[in-house]
Amino acid sequence: MSKVAIVTAASMGMGKACAIELINSGYKVIIMSRGEEILNVAKEIGADAMQGSITCKEDIVSLVKLAMNQYGRIDAVVNNAGYIPKGDFFELSDENWHEGLDIVIGSVNTMLKLVTPIFQSQGGGSVVNISTYAAYEPSPVFPISACLRAALGSYIKLYADKYAKDNIRINNVLPGFVDSKPVNEKFLKDIPMGRYGKVEEIAKTVRFLLSEDASYTTGQNIRVDGGITRSV
Repeated sequence: MSKVAIVTAASMGMGKACAIELINSGYKVIIMSRGEEILNVAKEIGADAMQGSITCKEDIVSLVKLAMNQYGRIDAVVNNAGYIPKGDFFELSDENWHEGLDIVIGSVNTMLKLVTPIFQSQGGGSVVNISTYAAYEPSPVFPISACLRAALGSYIKLYADKYAKDNIRINNVLPGFVDSKPVNEKFLKDIPMGRYGKVEEIAKTVRFLLSEDASYTTGQNIRVDGGITRSV
C-alpha cells in the first residue's frame, strides 16, 4: 500500500521539490497552493491538488478531506509556507505580524488538529515543517519569520512530547538560502559551502525525516544551511 502525503505551498520552490521527491519515493501526494498554477503543477508531477490558502481553516479542512476521500489515509504532512512579510521592525504593521502568526503557527496548528486523530487511528504518522535557519540565528532581514519560527520550534517540541507514544513524529527543517531565490552576493559570502542550497537537497532531508529511517527522530530542528548558522 502506498503511503499518502500532503504538501502545502507546493506550486514552486521547496514545496514543489518535496512533492516530487515524495512521489518518486512511492507516495501518493496531495498538494495545495493559493494560485491556480497548482492545478497545472499537479498534472505535471502526477499529484492530486486543490487551490487554497494555509491561512484559511476551511481550505485546510477541504485538503484533508480530499486526501481521505481519495486514498482513505494520511501518513505524512509537509507544512510549507509561501511568502511571509519582511522588512524593518517598525516598517512592519500589526497586520503583517498577525498574518505571519497565521502563516507560521496557525496553519500548522489547524493542520495538526485535523490529522492527529487520523494518525492515531492508523497507528502513527509523521510531520515535517519547513522553517528557516534564522529561527535560531535571527536575521534582521526576516524579523517576522525569525521570531515566529523560533516559536514553532517550541510548538513542535510540546507536540512531539505529547504524541510520541502514539508513534507520531514531528520535526522542523531549517533551510539556509536555496536556489528558489536569486543569489544575493551579500548572503553568499556568509555561507561556508560557498553556494546556495538546492531545493532538491531540502526535499531529500524532508523525505528522510518522514521515513522509517528517521523513526527515532522527533521534536528536532534540523539545519540544512550549508553551514551558515554559527551557533553550536
